[in-house]
Amino acid sequence: MNGADVRAAAAAMTAVLRPAVDRDWTVRAGDLDWSCWTTAAHIAHDLVAYADQVSARPDGGYLPFDLRVRADAAPAEVLTVAAAAAGILAATVDAASPDDRAWHFGPCDPDGFAAMGVAEILLHTGDLTRGLGLDWSPPAELCAPVVRRLFPDAPDGEPAPVLLWLTGRAPLDDRPRRTSWTWQAARP
Repeated sequence: MNGADVRAAAAAMTAVLRPAVDRDWTVRAGDLDWSCWTTAAHIAHDLVAYADQVSARPDGGYLPFDLRVRADAAPAEVLTVAAAAAGILAATVDAASPDDRAWHFGPCDPDGFAAMGVAEILLHTGDLTRGLGLDWSPPAELCAPVVRRLFPDAPDGEPAPVLLWLTGRAPLDDRPRRTSWTWQAARP
């Protein structure tokens, strides 16, 4: 995966959420314990953290800092921060060598950081839309490469429902909703 995928996920996020910025973002984001506002800030945080990892290439842990969105930022501003963070990750991934590695529970390549960024955007946009009462499903053309890259033993099926099942957000056919999961971004 690459920066174009991250940008496409961010465009999908902003397209569905921008019309809802005047709603109450203090409500819970789907089944998460976070509010919609906090979830959007989390998206931005993770995307910046991934970009910084790719840029600095640490091999033993995450860099010791956090992105903080001002508490008085309006939902429209938080959404803009998340979109900007996606742009930072996209540019950083595209500038990196495919041979570069940075730590994410083991050595991870830029492709893996792009996949995690797309997953963060799609999954949490889904959480946000559920919290805000919007009808939305993550685009299959973005879910499919995320599933292939981060979940090597994923079951066959339509990409969006499979990704939602893999990440504990929904049941899949006769499979109950997962209560724990992890993706596999590390690659030697």
